[in-house]
Amino acid sequence: MSVHGKLLLRHQRPFIAFWCARVLTASGFQMLAVAIGWQMYALTGNVLDLGLVGLVEFLPRVLFILLTGHVADRFDRRKVAALCQAGQGLVALSLLLASSQGSLTREMIFLIAFALGTARAFEMPTTQALLPNIVPPGLFPAAVAASASAMQTATIVAPALGGLLYAIDTGWVYGPALVLYLVALTLMLSLPGRQLPLKQKVSLTSLLAGFRFIRSRPEVFGAVSMDMVAVLLGGATALLPVFAKDILLTGPWGLGLLRSAPAVGALLMSLWLARFPIERRVGPVMFSAVAIFGVATIGFGLSTSLWFSLATLVLLGAADMVSMVIRAAFVQLQTPDEMRGRVGAVNGLFIGASNQLGDFRAGVSAAWFGSVPAVLIGGVGAILVCGLWIRLFPALARRDHLHPQEPHRAD
Repeated sequence: MSVHGKLLLRHQRPFIAFWCARVLTASGFQMLAVAIGWQMYALTGNVLDLGLVGLVEFLPRVLFILLTGHVADRFDRRKVAALCQAGQGLVALSLLLASSQGSLTREMIFLIAFALGTARAFEMPTTQALLPNIVPPGLFPAAVAASASAMQTATIVAPALGGLLYAIDTGWVYGPALVLYLVALTLMLSLPGRQLPLKQKVSLTSLLAGFRFIRSRPEVFGAVSMDMVAVLLGGATALLPVFAKDILLTGPWGLGLLRSAPAVGALLMSLWLARFPIERRVGPVMFSAVAIFGVATIGFGLSTSLWFSLATLVLLGAADMVSMVIRAAFVQLQTPDEMRGRVGAVNGLFIGASNQLGDFRAGVSAAWFGSVPAVLIGGVGAILVCGLWIRLFPALARRDHLHPQEPHRAD
């Protein structure tokens, strides 16, 4: 066992509870995402609606950006996360009832997507800020990779399972998702409370602290903004129902496999990074990963084979995981604990812009140019962004360590 693995064992019980809660929450969301996407496309047959679902889900991160991080810093993060998971459970229950009664409509899906996005907008910065309270700073990069493996483990199994259950009956997806959220919130409440609540009074200054912190550190800003723009351009998740049905000629089970494929690559890479964290040449490695992400996106757009498409998505997920782990560890290690919620909220806005807003970009591009050209344009855009950011943030591109290295002093 590696040194990092042995040290993590000392914090095994709370970390395992945190890890399992993340697995269950991510599983519930992935099952809902597969069902909502397929149900919307079945109802309307409009690719733009798939993009609008992503936009509606992203909107709460913009509307509540000043509140989500402040809540994570001021209140018990365990309870905030559990409350968010309870809210997502209510979303699953609403979908279950509406589907069983045959009353689910396009407008109702948009409303439910907004509620789901609101719960996730508060959950993301809270869980990001919670992890450093569970493991010591020296183990944080390995813990980020291990925590990320939780998300990817769920993303591998849950979409395929969700697609299979949806093929049997739509109601079969939402009931299990509800149970997963209930178990997740129970585990979250079992974590030890080590947070020092924010004592600063609520003010515009305190609410905007996360924005000022990221903007005042060019390398941090460069890392999060490059990921946002590259994934915003290169993301093709919203179009997977179109590729599954119209290009790859498969059904809901195939859609589940397509959604799972990036997580296969990401999981394998996260397990590798948990055991062998990247400690040198972090800048060049991160930029190379973004470029590979763009190449894999182009390969997916050109594919007409389900198996080759799955292979390109596996590569895409692995490359994205390298970039994500470096960025997450770098941002958290540079942030004081009392600000992690607010900085995490801003980082979550960047991530949400790359994912949900990227889904909207993909839907609009597909409506204008077609699904395949939309994906190809995105892949080329991600590669161009990588080159541009090397010129804009040269210190980040050359960065060797996550931590600044102190010069050796003579005795």
